Amino acid sequence: MALNIEHLRQEYALMELKRSDLKADPFQQFETWFEEASSAQVDEPNAMVLSTIDLEGYPTGRVVLLKGFSKDGFVFYTNYESGKGREIALNKKVSLTFLWKEIHRQVRVHGIAQKTSDAQAIKYFQSRPRKSQIGAWTSPQSQVIESRQVLLDNYANVEARFKEKEILPKPANWGGYIVIPRSFEFWQGRPSRLHDRFRYQLDHAGQWVIDRLAP
Repeated sequence: MALNIEHLRQEYALMELKRSDLKADPFQQFETWFEEASSAQVDEPNAMVLSTIDLEGYPTGRVVLLKGFSKDGFVFYTNYESGKGREIALNKKVSLTFLWKEIHRQVRVHGIAQKTSDAQAIKYFQSRPRKSQIGAWTSPQSQVIESRQVLLDNYANVEARFKEKEILPKPANWGGYIVIPRSFEFWQGRPSRLHDRFRYQLDHAGQWVIDRLAP
């Protein structure tokens, strides 16, 4: 059966976004929207698409989970030897995209990714469920493996190795990144595809400037 993809559409009419609604500080605006997404029971509001540039110059994206944000930036954790880790090592310019479909909102953030402190990474790693800690030791993330059995065997070996430990040490190749924003875009879906879009950018004086963008 042919899929009529071109006819899939949804009208966005929940609310509007006016210039007067915006906080002067984009971090405060993000916090407000994140709280509203959580209150609206958006499924995993901390899920975000992390986009990097791969080793051949192609943009590449994957969904990761936001694990903290403040005026310093947006934090996530991963294996430093994964595809994204290798890509960030060569090009620290990244973007984050949040889609909160239930409330017809999207947020994009462009910024620079830097590693968090090892102490911060250790604290978060050891707060995770034990099975997640074992999983981080188990997977040679982004590498080619022969079968799922490789992962199962690795998991069993790690579990045996640390059977006496409730809390595992952090692997040396695992840690956090903080994305320090250079720009934000807040998008609110509107009828007739005339969406509301506002961009925050830092000027040369380090002040946030807000512009409305055409949809």
